[in-house]
Amino acid sequence: MDITPLQFPTVPGIGPVGAPGALASIAAPTPTERSAPVTGPDTEFGSLVLDGLDRLEGLTDRADDLAVQAATGKLENIHDYTIAASEAQVASQLTVSLRNRAVEAFNEIMRMQV
Repeated sequence: MDITPLQFPTVPGIGPVGAPGALASIAAPTPTERSAPVTGPDTEFGSLVLDGLDRLEGLTDRADDLAVQAATGKLENIHDYTIAASEAQVASQLTVSLRNRAVEAFNEIMRMQV
């Protein structure tokens, strides 16, 4: 059984829409392109949260890109996609868990009597 790759429509000036790497110019940086993690005694909580969300977005973008490559037949090693998808899933679950804990803590603080 022969599987033919998907054909993507082409937009002038942009290129094929939906093709792997079509949005590479605006994609999240790879882990090697990122700066060092934001840590230290003067680090604000908000910047830590934003850094974590940026990293999560990078993981999901990489998994999505590998999924498209697997669907089009351009991915040589399917285990790369499996690993990236698992990393993105675990990071998403951790993020949701942290969000739920933060909401619980906020609600507990709001219930305190002054």
